Amino acid sequence: MGDGIRYATLMFAAGMGVPLLAALNSALGQRIGSPIAAGAVMFALAFVVALVVLAVSGQGSALAKAPGQPPVLFLAGGLMVFYLLSITFVAPHFGLGNAILFVLLGQIVSSTVIDATGLMGLAARPVSGTRLLGLAVMAVGIVLSQRG
Repeated sequence: MGDGIRYATLMFAAGMGVPLLAALNSALGQRIGSPIAAGAVMFALAFVVALVVLAVSGQGSALAKAPGQPPVLFLAGGLMVFYLLSITFVAPHFGLGNAILFVLLGQIVSSTVIDATGLMGLAARPVSGTRLLGLAVMAVGIVLSQRG
């Protein structure tokens, strides 16, 4: 299996997990009466699991390099909290499918801008007319998948 297929399979599995994460955490938030508390529980568990994986992988010494990194790179943690709390709060009121639909649309727009600019040193990919058409077809497909 080539790297491309392995990466695609891994990211497909990660993508499958996003709605499940949202559904589980939304249910927890409703059961305990607080989407914020549900987010805190999820992040506490995620932190413990990440530390275990870090220890098992033998890469724990990399943590010592974190304090010297540009502060903007730590914005990822804040964005993750924003996503999790947003989806945990919104999904029970707006529907999980609708919530994920707008997450996907946001991801399409954001990833296109990041690819076009090569933000944070990532590989730049020009935005051609064909690519824009493909993105538009994806966006329409996402919207149509949620229509009654």
